[in-house]
Amino acid sequence: MACFTEAQVREHNNSSSCWISYKGRVYDITDFLQDHPGGLDILLGFAGTDVTHVLGDENLHIHSDAAYELLDEYYYVGDLEACPTPELLSGSVSSSPSVNGLSDQDDDLTPLNTTKKDTDRILCDHVSNATDNNHEKFLDLRKPLFPQLWNATWSKAFYLEQVHRPRFVPYYVPYFSNSWMDVLSRTTWYTVPMIWIPFVCYQLWKSFHTQDSSMAMTFNTFCSGVLAWTLLEYALHRFLFHLDDWLPDRPLALLFHFTLHGIHHHMPMDRLRLVMPPALTTVIGYPVIMLAHYLLQKAVAHAFIAGAFFGYVCYDMTHYYIHHAQVIRVHFHEMKRYHLAHHYKNYQSGYGITSKLWDYVFDTVLVITK
Repeated sequence: MACFTEAQVREHNNSSSCWISYKGRVYDITDFLQDHPGGLDILLGFAGTDVTHVLGDENLHIHSDAAYELLDEYYYVGDLEACPTPELLSGSVSSSPSVNGLSDQDDDLTPLNTTKKDTDRILCDHVSNATDNNHEKFLDLRKPLFPQLWNATWSKAFYLEQVHRPRFVPYYVPYFSNSWMDVLSRTTWYTVPMIWIPFVCYQLWKSFHTQDSSMAMTFNTFCSGVLAWTLLEYALHRFLFHLDDWLPDRPLALLFHFTLHGIHHHMPMDRLRLVMPPALTTVIGYPVIMLAHYLLQKAVAHAFIAGAFFGYVCYDMTHYYIHHAQVIRVHFHEMKRYHLAHHYKNYQSGYGITSKLWDYVFDTVLVITK
């Protein structure tokens, strides 16, 4: 690692090369701009500057421990005017009480006659190893996740504590060791409208061409189906995806929880695990279809199903949009702020994705104070 002056850091102040400094350390966060939960505009506003006062100001924004670990683990490029001292370079490590947090008790980490390059590498490796060891107690994100979960012996309390600590990695994390099985664990955002919008259109067509059907009936029932989905969306998110209190303290139960929703909370910016896989949508949607046909007349049932599945498509597209886009200010800006607070501040409230409607009804509104 190298040493940089403040002037050198200030030169990297755009989306093509974005650097920041924090507590004397320099980070190249260019690759993280698009995935920053708050949007790239926030980061670009501080590009090339020292953000120590920003990250430390509770009145601006409280960052989780994972945010600081992310910086050190993936984006650290050097120090800010903090090159090793002449005493360190000459090998007089034991006479110095502390160098970047390494006391004289750690002098075995820095051999005598070391060069500046070697010293920087040793100091950096010391920090990185400490960070890596902390995470290897839970999941090693460099290896397929399913085998680790299958063989895990964690307690429920430890699992819930760890899975709700958001992590970001600048590489794809496989779920299964087998590449063919792993394909089934990820879904691109455009898969959802490609599969389900034709299904919605088919259900509307069936409703229109059923005896005793009318345009007004189809429209009204379609809207009712959309509204019904918003309630189902809330119920699934609160009582299935976050069944934490009722989760058995068993490895298989933890594996089920992680596969269903825990993986999204642990890696909330994973682009390939933000929308529901078609197979899971089919499993959840099939009972809805059967119930609609059992309770409603044929034309009404088709229109209701069309509305419910259209509501689902809007939900998944909204979910992806607020995670990975510079959203428009009307409605979506507030929902982005609201949903990211669910991930990074309090996962036990704020279950609405497309709106806060049912959070208000059931008194689970997430109050964002900062």
